[in-house]
This record gives sequence, C-alpha cells and structure tokens, in this order.
Amino acid sequence: MDTRTSAERPAAARRELWGWVAATALGCLLVLIAAGSAWVRVTQGESAAPTGGDLSPALTPVALAGLAGVVAVLATQGVGRRLVGALVALCGAGAAVATWTALRGANVTGWLSEQNALRGVTDVPWEVVPVWPVVAAAGAVLMVAGGVVAIVRGPGWAGMSARYERDPAQGAQAQVKDDKALWDALDRGDDPTDRR
Repeated sequence: MDTRTSAERPAAARRELWGWVAATALGCLLVLIAAGSAWVRVTQGESAAPTGGDLSPALTPVALAGLAGVVAVLATQGVGRRLVGALVALCGAGAAVATWTALRGANVTGWLSEQNALRGVTDVPWEVVPVWPVVAAAGAVLMVAGGVVAIVRGPGWAGMSARYERDPAQGAQAQVKDDKALWDALDRGDDPTDRR
C-alpha cells in the first residue's frame, strides 16, 4: 500500500523520471564514446588501429537512436511511451550484439588487411584493448534496462506538458466567468482592456 501523500507521489515520479533519463542517456553516451575509441592495438608496425565504430558500424546509429528515444519518452505518454521504451531496449540489444560481433577475429583481421592492402602487409599482429568493449557493453546494458523500465514504469511518469494541462471542466468555468466579467464591464461603460 502506498502511504505517500498526493503531493509526494508526483515528486517521487519526477525524481524517478529524471533518474531514468540520466541513467539511460549515460548508457547511450557510453556506447557513443566507446564507438569512437580504439578497440584494437597493433603490436608491431605502424598500422592504424580500428575503433569500435570501424569494427561494428551499427554502434553509433543505435546509440544515437537510443538518445532520440530518451527525448521521445519525455514527449510521449501512455502506450506511446511504452512503445518508445521498447525501441530504446531494442537499441540497447543492438548495441550489445554489435559489441559482441565487433571483436571476432575474422572481423578485426579483415579490417586490418583492408587498411594495409596498399602496403602489401598481410599479417598484422594485434591485441584487444579491453576497456572500450567493456564500456560499450555497460552502455548497452543501461540502454536495455532503461527501455524495460520505461515500458513498466513510464506510464506513471508525467509528460513534458503535464504541468500546463488543466482540467477541461475548470477551464470552461473560468472562461464563462471571464466572459461574463467582460460583458458586465461593457454594460457599465467601462473599458475591459484598461488595466489602470
């Protein structure tokens, strides 16, 4: 049973929403940073080292799509928010798969061979720089978790414009009172636009 007062519930939901935004956006940023960093170190010679984005071109697009999803969750409500949450989770899963496939030996060797083809180098020794694949994997996990949380908890969060929405019944009553006051002022001969 929820024992919080009605004033405490929206504040808690707001904190939860902004915590979600921070964690999910961080996950997307981790994938983006890792995609631009070198995942492989060439141990001999002066061959170029591939970044995560070189080895798996899907990393950057799924991270950017995840960031767009974070913004879209803020702008949507209800079922739309759940759908966007599912898309964020799918982007996280895509980042996880891209991270996993990026470091396959044939993938790295093929990339290094292409880069060194003009120099006639066929066998370039290399080793993995483990920090960036781990960072990308951590970001992917945050994205998947963020998507799942948005699906489950998102409909309870306020939307961007929720604080500006008003009850239609109250709005109609206020409009009638304002209109009546304007007509009464005109009947008295007063100028209702004069703000003195």
